[in-house]
Amino acid sequence: MKKITSLVLGFIFIFCLIGCSNISDLPDILNSEIPYIQQTQNTDIDKPQTTDIADNTDFAVHFIDVGQGDAALILCDNKSMLIDGGKAQVSDIIYTYLKKQNITHLDYLVCSHADADHVGGLSGALSAVSVDTVYAPKTEADTKTYQNFKRKVQEQNLEIQHPEHGSSFDFGSSTVKVLAPVYEDENDRNNSSIVLKIIYGSTSFLFTGDAEDKSEKAMIEQGYDLSADVLKVSHHGSAGATSYRFLREVLPEYAIISVGKNNYGHPTEKVLSLLRDAETKVYRTDLQGDIIVRSDGSNVSVDVSRNADIDTLKP
Repeated sequence: MKKITSLVLGFIFIFCLIGCSNISDLPDILNSEIPYIQQTQNTDIDKPQTTDIADNTDFAVHFIDVGQGDAALILCDNKSMLIDGGKAQVSDIIYTYLKKQNITHLDYLVCSHADADHVGGLSGALSAVSVDTVYAPKTEADTKTYQNFKRKVQEQNLEIQHPEHGSSFDFGSSTVKVLAPVYEDENDRNNSSIVLKIIYGSTSFLFTGDAEDKSEKAMIEQGYDLSADVLKVSHHGSAGATSYRFLREVLPEYAIISVGKNNYGHPTEKVLSLLRDAETKVYRTDLQGDIIVRSDGSNVSVDVSRNADIDTLKP
């Protein structure tokens, strides 16, 4: 309903501008940085936005509490994917969590980018389970943490693959679309983050790594459909990401912030305020521990480890 309302408001806003402007002024108006107008120009080249799901299928995302970092285990039918693994110090948490879920094999392991709080714990995962496919951006890091990750990949006789934006692949009954990086910059690992949109039935999930404003703008300019029911908030709620324009494109019902306690001022008041204004229900690992989001293909539900009723919109 929020998405329909926003689209209607966009058209009304355009007509008001036209009524108050000379015809000669219209090209400048339509090329301006007005979020509502930009949203109506989405080319939707990324369709279709639903997948067919058979009976007895299931979909769940486990946002694992790894402190200041990201880690998400996605399960669909008999397939599994791990996106990021937190810092190296939490490798045991990743190892234990996979064992508790009886995961002995991952179909996909994704390093969104080479920062230590995303790649560190993936070495623990690679020590615990076998993996079919490993994805990471071309932009690497000359750090011990990242080199350990590469060594663990090599020990499984695998090569790191670099997915191209605009590509997609099947994941059980769901479809995974690669939306970023649209470009890579060896001096900007955050904006080189892999961004994935997973579509299960008529529900969708957006995983953004630490993608910041430049990457968000690039995805919008590609014309990708960024709308999603669930948004993994980028960069732990940093002020440099989740711009107003980007959030207007996503319009999530739920937002997950993976963040540690008292770390770098995350999440920021700016991002929390934007999510509040968007009437998005926010969940946080620092306040609520592990967060499990499930979909039946039509509806999404969320379970938390603790503090289900806590105010998550306070910085």
